[in-house]
Amino acid sequence: MALSPEIITVLMLGGVLVLVLTGFPIGLVIGSVAFLMGSLIFGTNITFHILYSRLYELTLNYPYLAVPLFTFMGVILQSSGIAEDLYDALYEWLSGFKGGLAVVTIIVGTILAACLGTITASVTILTLIALAPMVKRGYDKSLATGTIVAAGTLGILIPPSIMLVVYGPQAGVSVGKMFMGAIFPGLLLSGLYITYITIRCILNPRLGPPIPEEERRKVSSWTKTLKLLRAVAPTMIIIFAVLGTIYTGIAPPTEAAAMGSFAVVILAIAYRKFNWNLVKQSALEVLRVSAFVLLIAGLSYAYVGIFMSAGCGDVVTRLIMAVPGGRWGAFFMVMLIVFVLGMFIEWIGIVFIIVPVFSPILQKLGFDPLWAAMMVCINLQMAFQTPPMAMSIFVCRGTAPPELGVNMGDIIKGVIPFIILIMVCLLLCTLFPGIITWLPSKMIGPS
Repeated sequence: MALSPEIITVLMLGGVLVLVLTGFPIGLVIGSVAFLMGSLIFGTNITFHILYSRLYELTLNYPYLAVPLFTFMGVILQSSGIAEDLYDALYEWLSGFKGGLAVVTIIVGTILAACLGTITASVTILTLIALAPMVKRGYDKSLATGTIVAAGTLGILIPPSIMLVVYGPQAGVSVGKMFMGAIFPGLLLSGLYITYITIRCILNPRLGPPIPEEERRKVSSWTKTLKLLRAVAPTMIIIFAVLGTIYTGIAPPTEAAAMGSFAVVILAIAYRKFNWNLVKQSALEVLRVSAFVLLIAGLSYAYVGIFMSAGCGDVVTRLIMAVPGGRWGAFFMVMLIVFVLGMFIEWIGIVFIIVPVFSPILQKLGFDPLWAAMMVCINLQMAFQTPPMAMSIFVCRGTAPPELGVNMGDIIKGVIPFIILIMVCLLLCTLFPGIITWLPSKMIGPS
């Protein structure tokens, strides 16, 4: 008996969600559902042809070369000691304020996000360098861990971001423009986080007590200023090497990733951290992350090939377009689906499954493709902080020193206010779309 597109849609989407909950790796789940449903609908030969052609097409996608390069940047930077120096310098300047250490964590997380491109490295670094000083200084554990998770998750939004590199080609949007479009929303989120921490610690100083004045007087202002300048300079070099070359039109994102890799190698040499062990560690990590990303990307891309060939894309389009409230009702439904999927599926699976389906719908509804793409990416910030599939929370919990007594409940309680702030950011970007679109419109040269 032939299956209708509606039934196939339910089986394919429901199959992925159910199997993900069993704990199987997302790549194997998506690939298995695609193969089984494809064989049932089209037969084995046609299914093999669709899967092979889609996988082969993905491997020839030039922008994905930036994935191993940005991963290499992150590994080298993580081992260079730059982040620790930056945290120490800002620590000395802001530790006297209520909630100052948490604010420092947000600032360092924002700067790291502009250098790393992944959340795993960002959350790991921030947990190692910031959690112990905050907890030992009497900071509330929920505030401390929530701050680290929120700040570290900025690494997947603020460019250079692997998520933006993966998202752009799927949505037919320039990766360079997405990089520029993500800067102000990322800074807006950072500003909202800092404002929340400051206000909350002023209202309840016990959550983030300042460092005693006698302890802060040990270092002169001039010494602290020089230390801060020395700590900030390397990160500015990396940021200009990547984002500066893209904005000025010197290089597209993939070549800019190579420029950034070259810059971090020079800095690692300057910091005397570049050695054979670092090269070996970087190569293994680049291989692991790139294989992980491209495997899930390829299988998801093949899954979408079966999904669209079976007419399921039309089913989803009709469903979204039938939502009450016109185009904004449809847009809200898309964002709600992304939010719910983020609780259960890895971000890369979400990007490859929903973007080819939702991007044409949003464009048909009259939304700017760049703006719509960035709204989805901002939405996915919540995916990393909402259980059960909350990567940032798991990384923080796994990295936190046992002697600090941090548990999963502390972290989940701490991230809730930051999730609400992400929703506020989405609302602001809806009311003022120029937050996303203004900077890309000022780019120089090809994007």
